[in-house]
Amino acid sequence: MPRGDGRLSHELDPQRPGPQDACGVFGVWAPGEEVANLTYFGLYALQHRGQEAAGIAVSDGSSVVVYKDLGLVAQVFDEPTLASLRGHLAIGHTRYSTTGGSTWENAQPTIRATTTGTTIALAHNGNLVNSADLSREIAERGLEADVSTSDTSLVTTLLASRPDLSVEAAALELLPTLRGAFSFVFMDETTLYAARDPYGVRPLVLGRLERGWVVASETAALDIVGASVVREVEPGELLAIDEDGLRSARFAAPEPKGCLFEYVYVARPDATIAGRNVYAARVQIGRQLAKEHPVEADLVIPVPESGTPAAIGYAEESGIPYGAGLMKNPYVGRTFIQPSQTLRQLGIRLKLNPLRQNVRGKRIVVVDDSIVRGNTQRAIVRMLREAGALEVHVRISSPPVSWPCFYGIDFATRAELLASGLDNDGIRRSIGADTLGYVSLTGLVGATEQPKTRLCRACFDGEYPIDLPTGNLIGKHVLEGVGRRVQGASAADDHAPETGVEAPEAQSLVATAGGVDATHRP
Repeated sequence: MPRGDGRLSHELDPQRPGPQDACGVFGVWAPGEEVANLTYFGLYALQHRGQEAAGIAVSDGSSVVVYKDLGLVAQVFDEPTLASLRGHLAIGHTRYSTTGGSTWENAQPTIRATTTGTTIALAHNGNLVNSADLSREIAERGLEADVSTSDTSLVTTLLASRPDLSVEAAALELLPTLRGAFSFVFMDETTLYAARDPYGVRPLVLGRLERGWVVASETAALDIVGASVVREVEPGELLAIDEDGLRSARFAAPEPKGCLFEYVYVARPDATIAGRNVYAARVQIGRQLAKEHPVEADLVIPVPESGTPAAIGYAEESGIPYGAGLMKNPYVGRTFIQPSQTLRQLGIRLKLNPLRQNVRGKRIVVVDDSIVRGNTQRAIVRMLREAGALEVHVRISSPPVSWPCFYGIDFATRAELLASGLDNDGIRRSIGADTLGYVSLTGLVGATEQPKTRLCRACFDGEYPIDLPTGNLIGKHVLEGVGRRVQGASAADDHAPETGVEAPEAQSLVATAGGVDATHRP
């Protein structure tokens, strides 16, 4: 099986990736159902949130088994594998790395066994900002650390370090000490758990099956498995689901700060966040963009597919016809064959091609979701001009991205963010557009129908709702710099390009009372 290359399918420039998605998590408690299959389809619906690795953990009441590997959900799992994962509850994860490199060891769910034989498997969407402190605590307490370098592994280790407590009690003790963004699904042999940080930065929803319960990152994953939406998991809430039903506990007072970028880019258009349909929000953003930045033009086109709803809204509000101007090749996204230098120089032409007959001789408004480094927009403007466009007016359905995210979206560093060093006209000149307009922060917030005070806007305004550590104790590779190294790698390897480490064959991890036994699969 080819290994995943860590690139998302919607990256238009593989050499200069845009904002990378948060992870996707899914959990199901449903006796009598094929829970591994349900989890597979749930992860399939969440594939857009991460495409580096995928994994599923299943329990039959007596043991927990985890199967994971690098690659897409459909690459990692096949029918025989799913058929071997039998049980009544399961959790799953599809990963884009925000802490720890793109290695097999960092794939999720993570798994640990306590000294009393209870097994814990855990999957995480988000990013902790006190990972270095947690790592030191593990070292100071003399706990055995594994070879992974993810914040998720730290949480799993600490959860399993209190055999004198139930998993639920250990979680209620541990969760208040975690700082950052987290939406967890985790499990032991009999119980499914879900928890969301006090700020609710990353989404997490609860659904009901005829014979069970489901938790997932987005409502679209509930839809695909036939679950009805019950409600969102509340910020600062821990849910536990077992044969006695569903119970809820509070580990912190809620201070909602949902991620504003979910509405712009991360979530599926058919998802619902805080009662607001994401597609409707994006269309409204486009309408607002047309009000704030009108222009005389002949055609409104989207950058497919993330710019489509906003482009529709812009066309509706402006009265300018909407149409296709760029065609995307859906099969060029995760190539395992490196292009030649000649093809590499063509950049996004591998993925986008202009409809010349639609753009030739016209004044074009091209709508995209965001500008990070500007490479994609620069190439698109050039491509449209070469196809005969008379004018190219760029409209962006988010404010300038000027600050990095530390809560689960892997933006470029601030030095790489185009908007952090240039004003609007400087960016316009950099990408070669005739005009450039961003939706205002006020306009974007209004489209979500959420109060500004309930949204995390840090990537746009630099106001981080969760305090960040000082010095170098934050970042994707922080755990690789505090004495924890991927097994077999030298210190120099920690700064190598992230192309992924060739993993062993996909492994089935069977937890026992004495720990975790790894057995290779053919």
